[in-house]
Amino acid sequence: MGDDDEHNSSSTDEGRKEVDIYPLSCYYFGSKEAIVFKDETVSDRITRMKSNYAAYGLRTSVEAVLLVELFKHPHLLLLQLNNSIFKLPGGRLRPGETDIDGLRRKLSNKLSASRDGNEAEWEECTKLFLVRLPESRKFIVPENLKLLAVPLSQVHENHKTYGTVISGVPQLLSKYSINIIDI
Repeated sequence: MGDDDEHNSSSTDEGRKEVDIYPLSCYYFGSKEAIVFKDETVSDRITRMKSNYAAYGLRTSVEAVLLVELFKHPHLLLLQLNNSIFKLPGGRLRPGETDIDGLRRKLSNKLSASRDGNEAEWEECTKLFLVRLPESRKFIVPENLKLLAVPLSQVHENHKTYGTVISGVPQLLSKYSINIIDI
């Protein structure tokens, strides 16, 4: 898992990295117009992705791991679609776009962040980035999505609900020392 920046981090003597997380109450939430999705059904999505793979090859996606504190426990911010699909904020890179630039674009599009299932026949590369949130931030979420704070303990190895990528995040975070900051 890559790091967006070295802000709010340090390394301990044992080589473990640290990340500071802030209470959910430090963040502000609003809504904006719904995002129009390209596909009506999963079948439509698979057809479109196969076509894209045939035209462009390997699909590279970037996704953000955003952590907050709630009830003295770390929580992962996830987007929920249709009360059943959970996603990390992020998405597919444009041709020639760097990982960090693409992640910034996707976070801006999906969250307007401001300081105030089946095996497929195409290849996909998903890169996760631990994004260290500042002490305060405003998130504007599309009306057709919910932004949820889900406890890491609930996500851990819960493949059925959250899928293999999201349910593996707690294991990836195990190399970090998480500091809960009281405000």
